[in-house]
Amino acid sequence: MEKRGEDPEFIKKISRILTNNHQILRKLNTNGKTIVREQYLIDLGFNFHYQTSYQTTKKGDVYHFCFDQGYLKIKDNQVLLVVQQYQTQL
Repeated sequence: MEKRGEDPEFIKKISRILTNNHQILRKLNTNGKTIVREQYLIDLGFNFHYQTSYQTTKKGDVYHFCFDQGYLKIKDNQVLLVVQQYQTQL
């Protein structure tokens, strides 16, 4: 049972997942753009079901973000990691 004023357990769980996803992306993407295998992210504990935002390009590509760290699934089970620069300047 939660104490008064304390976040419910599901919020804590989602926060942990998002934080973990962000840390994984940040650790792997030291150059601003990096390509990794999707399975490698999964092996590290990345959860593709949780994100903080997404952005669709005019071309129809969908970038998913965990705060400033993002990814785009590309061909052959690869994932392009990117950084959303304007998010880091808040």
